[in-house]
Amino acid sequence: MQGLESDTRFWDLLTPDERRALQALGGDRNYPPGATMCVEGDPATHVFILLGGWVKVLTETENGGQAVLALRGDGDIVGETAGETVGRRNATMRAIGAVHALIVGYERFSFFLDTHPGASRAYRRVVTRRWSDADTMLRRRTVTSGAQRVAGLILDLAARYGSRAGTAIELALPLSQEELASLAGTSRATVARALANWRQRGFIRTGQHRITVIDTAALQRVAGPALPA
Repeated sequence: MQGLESDTRFWDLLTPDERRALQALGGDRNYPPGATMCVEGDPATHVFILLGGWVKVLTETENGGQAVLALRGDGDIVGETAGETVGRRNATMRAIGAVHALIVGYERFSFFLDTHPGASRAYRRVVTRRWSDADTMLRRRTVTSGAQRVAGLILDLAARYGSRAGTAIELALPLSQEELASLAGTSRATVARALANWRQRGFIRTGQHRITVIDTAALQRVAGPALPA
């Protein structure tokens, strides 16, 4: 999957030599659809670099359910912070469809960053962007409606993971409406109403685990202006 943006995907920011060096320090692993790659609370020993497929990042809720915290795809690094903070996984990761990942132990990954300044800069860039995105998301939840957040989420995912199809953007979105609602911090009913409304107005098309953004400008107007830094 080659998204329209690549500045948030760690693997895409590495040079061919850096990729080969990192691969030499780790090992490839394939996960079948639905496989649990790690469990919240388990010891954190390694990072995952996704070379193919999608991963849901989940956490347990107070009522015993699960909430989707993030969606990661090709080129993303996942599980990078737990080893540097609490030493235990702070979320569960589950494969959506088949996943191909490069697994690198934390100590080896730290050695790689120490010996490859360009990769270290790329890593800091990715982590900084994620913290900025998390901050923006929290602030948006206080000043926007659920529909606005859904529109913003679709635009963000389309920019990162979508592909051009003429003037439209195709986004394979392996999430249920309930999971999309969890990511946007709203209800499933709000997601269903918003998608139906935008389909009727010609902003998007939807299919089985797929959203096509037809009118990006219209969807951006729904999402509202970006918050100041």
